[in-house]
Amino acid sequence: MSTDTLDPTATPRLAVPTRVLLGGGAVAGPLFVLLIVAQALTRDGFDAARHPLSMLSLGEHGWIQTANFLVCGVLVLASAAGLRRVLAPGSAGRAWGTALIAVYGASLVWAGVFPTDPMDGFPAGTPAGAGEVSWHGMLHNLAPVGMGLALSAACLVFARRFAREGRRGWTIYSVAAVAVYLVLGLAAFPAGEYRLMLAGGAAIWTWAAMLSLMFLIERGDRPSS
Repeated sequence: MSTDTLDPTATPRLAVPTRVLLGGGAVAGPLFVLLIVAQALTRDGFDAARHPLSMLSLGEHGWIQTANFLVCGVLVLASAAGLRRVLAPGSAGRAWGTALIAVYGASLVWAGVFPTDPMDGFPAGTPAGAGEVSWHGMLHNLAPVGMGLALSAACLVFARRFAREGRRGWTIYSVAAVAVYLVLGLAAFPAGEYRLMLAGGAAIWTWAAMLSLMFLIERGDRPSS
């Protein structure tokens, strides 16, 4: 384990809350994906191939996805604070890496606060086609852009860090996660297949969760934790 990984100045009084913060980040990615998949399979009229996942926040049971955005966003923000605590001051990733993870979390919260617009027959009774874009729909559309850019950059920041530490597996994983996200995300639009975008998102969301889990486990090896 690299001496640059953990902050040697961390004190026991921070151990429990830091574990909780990192644990929240480890839970956020899988929870977000599982709730989306569960809803996509059970919501009447929702077609994951042609409806963006954000549309799950609409209709009678839309509160579930809204809560998913908000809760997972808060958990990710918590993980950014936890990562900042365990990374040594001045180390690679502590400034930019944690800030980018925080932007990812804030984007999830933003998506929950500003709902997208009905379109293409969902929810039930919505006319076919693109439909009109409201002011909150325009604001919502900023969320996936901010989330995607922030997480892609975070992957590369931490990939550089892991490469310097000689962690080949984590370096490859970090680069692969952003590559899968970008390739599938870009392929989704010409193919008219939003499930590709969801699969790409799952790859990078779970990367962020695994990052928190890794630091949580490493911190558990220390006497002060």
